[in-house]
Amino acid sequence: MFKPIRPKRISDQVFEQLKDLIFKGHLKPGEKMMTERDLAQALGVSRPTVREAINKLVNLGVVEHRQGQGTFVKSPSDDSEKNPLAAIISDPEFDLVELLEVRLGLECNAATLAAQRATEEDIRALRSCLEDMISEVEQGGLGSDADVCFHMAIAFATGNAVHIRIMRSLYDMMFYGIRQNLQHLYTEPDNLEEIVRQHTAVFDAISNRAPDAAFEAMKHHIHYVLNFFRKQSPGA
Repeated sequence: MFKPIRPKRISDQVFEQLKDLIFKGHLKPGEKMMTERDLAQALGVSRPTVREAINKLVNLGVVEHRQGQGTFVKSPSDDSEKNPLAAIISDPEFDLVELLEVRLGLECNAATLAAQRATEEDIRALRSCLEDMISEVEQGGLGSDADVCFHMAIAFATGNAVHIRIMRSLYDMMFYGIRQNLQHLYTEPDNLEEIVRQHTAVFDAISNRAPDAAFEAMKHHIHYVLNFFRKQSPGA
């Protein structure tokens, strides 16, 4: 019935930290990682320990070594032959409405699970993303990076490894979709403020451990954007 308790190796702890940063969206596709020396210094571990952790990330397919350049976070599109979802990104028929319909199912469920399972660390990560979004919008930006960060943090807060991997595979599409959504929505000045209010409602429901409210808040948010784009479609 029981399995022996084994202490985690230091390299495994480093691997988990780096993997979490990537899956939460703090380290983005195409971004160069810190050098082994700098990571070792920041984490207070040896360079061989960092190297072992990075090699695990390479084997997992989330980072790659580039000769003479360093280590970079891979984009799902880099493995388009292995990842059929990535091929959708380059399809000339790629449709934001269809992406939003997929997100509707995935993210309403994610918000529900996050409200049930989020740790205090997850709540802090969500709050940080939301505060960054508000700050960027107040300074005249779109807050798209913080927006993606928020949605990826919700995925991570589900505690569901399959959901996190699916969202990781959809990351490029998520990033493209959210940035494009906000650029179009910005043509109507009140929309960005409404988007921020909607994200705040999602955050409040998750932090208050209210699964039904989280589901409805996320549903309202994605429907809002979905309806906007349906109106933009020819013949709508």
